[in-house]
Amino acid sequence: LLRLPGLRAEVATHPSSRSNERHDQHRAIHGPASLAGPPPGSGDASSVAALGYSTSPPNRPSRPCPAVYDPLMRIDAHQHFWKYSAAEYPWIGVGMERLARDYLPGDLAPNLAAAGLDGSVAVQARQSLDETRWLLDLADAQPLIKGVVGWVDLRSDHIAQELAEFADRPKLVGVRHVVQDEPDPRFLLGEAFVRGLRQLAPRGLTYDLLLYPHQLPAAAELAGLMPEQPFVLDHLAKPQVKHGLPSGMDPWQTDIRALARHAHVTCKLSGLVTEAVWNGWQRSDFTPYLEVALEAFGPARLMFGSDWPVCLLAGEYADVAGIVTDFLSRLSAAEQQNILGGTAARFYGLP
Repeated sequence: LLRLPGLRAEVATHPSSRSNERHDQHRAIHGPASLAGPPPGSGDASSVAALGYSTSPPNRPSRPCPAVYDPLMRIDAHQHFWKYSAAEYPWIGVGMERLARDYLPGDLAPNLAAAGLDGSVAVQARQSLDETRWLLDLADAQPLIKGVVGWVDLRSDHIAQELAEFADRPKLVGVRHVVQDEPDPRFLLGEAFVRGLRQLAPRGLTYDLLLYPHQLPAAAELAGLMPEQPFVLDHLAKPQVKHGLPSGMDPWQTDIRALARHAHVTCKLSGLVTEAVWNGWQRSDFTPYLEVALEAFGPARLMFGSDWPVCLLAGEYADVAGIVTDFLSRLSAAEQQNILGGTAARFYGLP
């Protein structure tokens, strides 16, 4: 298993019966683990807070939301599903034939189980309301899908009506637009787009930033304009790992730090393998980028994501997860658990 020692320690007992059952299952399978020092108290909010986790949900006034999060939930915060057709997924091109097939929850489940993960967040892969509906239907039928980041047309004059359609779908936790494909580096700051974004926070929805490095300055400016909107940066904005150091670092690292100064912005440790030499990378290739992210955001604002199945172009699920778990071994158990689940559970409001 990719499970790190100590992360399932009996440090706190969550008050819900679902969480207690999970603790019992892990004790039966893996046996007891221990952290340095005595465990905090058992069963109350103070014991959870002692780990550095919030037990309160984000401000989501108009959507159903769990009252308390499971601080030991482990989540793949970024993966995709699709039923493949060349017409609907034109970005799957030459050299990407491994992706040209259906990828469904039954394909993901063995990978999550092998990695000791409790579930995932499914993220949109095409800009379509139909795909958003389909992902939510999958999530309703598959308990392993804890949340969905879908797509709506944020520039539409009818954005309020589009969002209203999903008001009773609690597994819709966020929205994403494929900004990396937009030619205008300041697309995020367009009047219509910003107007649409302002519809999200009142509905308790987050926004995933899918960017290239040259779009980071606009993202930082946007974050400054919208302090009420929770943002998460996907894939560290795709630094050019394959170009090596130092060309892959600047001005990326400067712009990452500028974005991270906004406390309502979180970051996913995801998507790096496809920015490296496919199937020719080493774990150490990613260390400088992960170190920048850790320094800039800190463990409480980082979350692990596999970017499965896209990651399969450059490595197997276990190999990709191993990049992050190996890097995290330098951190405390509580810090590791933040990145491997706690941050995602809090940010997306996962039950």
